Amino acid sequence: MIGRLRGILVSKQPPRLLIDVGGVGYEVEAPMSTIYDLPPTGKEVTLLTHYAVKEDSVALYGFLHESERTVFRDLQKVSGIGAKISLAVLSGVSTQEFARMVQAGDVVALTKIPGIGKKTAERIVVELRDRVHGLGASAPGFSAASDAPLDPTAEATVALQQLGYKPAEVTRLVQKVAATGDSAETIIRKALRAALGS
Repeated sequence: MIGRLRGILVSKQPPRLLIDVGGVGYEVEAPMSTIYDLPPTGKEVTLLTHYAVKEDSVALYGFLHESERTVFRDLQKVSGIGAKISLAVLSGVSTQEFARMVQAGDVVALTKIPGIGKKTAERIVVELRDRVHGLGASAPGFSAASDAPLDPTAEATVALQQLGYKPAEVTRLVQKVAATGDSAETIIRKALRAALGS
């Protein structure tokens, strides 16, 4: 098991990160909630990780906060939810907001997250309601990272499509929220909030 990585952040291509740990490059997938708070590339970063082994693949997922990793792991215990949807949940809402939705039984709000239909949302509420207590206090907020990529609009478009949004919807969202000077992280954050109606 790999439970934590500390190294130099080499690249950010949401949702993928490359971390140099003692000369070894680790490819890590992370939710946007973590990517928003990462330092600029070239700086040291410490990530809590989840190491997933399947019959045909091995993957490493990274999180800045224990609450994010906890939600990621709990979500995958719900039937029909895998890593991709779990990342989409954490990319769309903070752990605090997710806990509020689950405790309130807000199925409608949950179905606005890509990949989650009504039945899956209902299962999340039933199966996770007792597990989300205490997440609010340690939940991170959203803040944009300070280094802007060369083409933030294109990067944001790719990242949103990888999170499960359809190309036409991504184009509409990005055109609606993108402003001159916005970083990719800022555009993604604004687009997700627009999509979720918050």
